Amino acid sequence: MGKMIFVNLAVADVAKSRAFYEALGFSINAQFSNDDAACVVLSDNIYVMILARPFFQTFTEQPLGAPAETISAIYALSCDHRAGVDQMMQAALAAGGTEPMPARDLGFMYNRMFADLDGHVFEPMWMDPSAVQSN
Repeated sequence: MGKMIFVNLAVADVAKSRAFYEALGFSINAQFSNDDAACVVLSDNIYVMILARPFFQTFTEQPLGAPAETISAIYALSCDHRAGVDQMMQAALAAGGTEPMPARDLGFMYNRMFADLDGHVFEPMWMDPSAVQSN
């Protein structure tokens, strides 16, 4: 079994955040979801756990930051094609997300950024497969 990644995000309202990520086309793993948390399935090995802020706080003694005010991470999400970047962005904006930065087109790579309802920043991106070379 390959490694799995679970990105844990503190959110103000699990139900609203769940609806936001479902609007982007992601599914929810009900087995790992309840009123305090929802497991958003990005792929077979990548998940975003959206956790109510009080529940998230039980996992750390450090104070929680406010992602809408400060940033400590950007979560890049690869898309199969350039149009997929714009499709995800349109879905995020329609679901209440915001666009903190304009699109960037570097020729071999195209990316945009959206902030979710709590200010967590995601970067849908596409990279031209011919630009990626194996060593």
